[in-house]
Amino acid sequence: MISACLPFNFDECFFSSLNQSSLALLSQDLVEEASLSVNTSQRSKTSSKSKKSYNSTPPNFSWKCNGAGIRTPPPKHGSPRSRSCTPIMFSNSRGMQKPPPIEKRLECTLEELCYGCQKKIKIIREVLTYTGGKVQEEEMLTINVKPGWKKGTKITFEGKGNERPGSYREDIIFIISEKRHKLFRREGDDLDLGLEIPLEKALTGCTVSVPLLGGKKMSLTVEDIVYPGYETIVKGQGMPISKEPGKRGNLRITFLVAFPKQLTDDQRSEVFSILQDCC
Repeated sequence: MISACLPFNFDECFFSSLNQSSLALLSQDLVEEASLSVNTSQRSKTSSKSKKSYNSTPPNFSWKCNGAGIRTPPPKHGSPRSRSCTPIMFSNSRGMQKPPPIEKRLECTLEELCYGCQKKIKIIREVLTYTGGKVQEEEMLTINVKPGWKKGTKITFEGKGNERPGSYREDIIFIISEKRHKLFRREGDDLDLGLEIPLEKALTGCTVSVPLLGGKKMSLTVEDIVYPGYETIVKGQGMPISKEPGKRGNLRITFLVAFPKQLTDDQRSEVFSILQDCC
């Protein structure tokens, strides 16, 4: 913001009024000369005495505004005030900067991602003091893991990171990662399970106990002949669908057939006689 004021022309006003006074005095002298018929030379001297002589070049009365609405006489030449009397306002055009966020991994088990859980994470960040130094500050953050969250899900805490000069506090982003499970493998909203059965059950049909995520078990009856790589689907026993509350994916079971490690000659003969006409 720049404040300015038009200069007050003191010279013009002052000398304008002064010239009018001089003319009035001159007229009065001429009238007195005509009426009284006094000696011209003497009257001329008297008239010259009554006139005031002024320098044709008026003094430099250039009045200026001091930026506060008050007119002040000009400073002497060479003084610091003679350089400028106009205040200039400056501003920080760049402003505060937004730093990149801090990313942290949050590891969860399949059970936690299936049923949901609450996790508490302690963070330590750097903050600035009023004197320009840095101190460490602790805070406990709470994350409510929702059922059905997938690997790569991001949870953002705005302004919970470190503080740097000239910038806002950093954001902290936690990224969900899935801990490897010993039985199940996740594929989207579905779960994959490998189940091994002995050869005799694979050939004759059977009822097997199937483990579920969370520790429970269910019974599954298989009447087909089970070959290596045989698959069956159990609907509704997969992961919860986060965008469709109440719905779940499927459990896909892949059977592995355990063959006997050794057979006697009689057993081999019996197996051959039974299976030779089946293929």
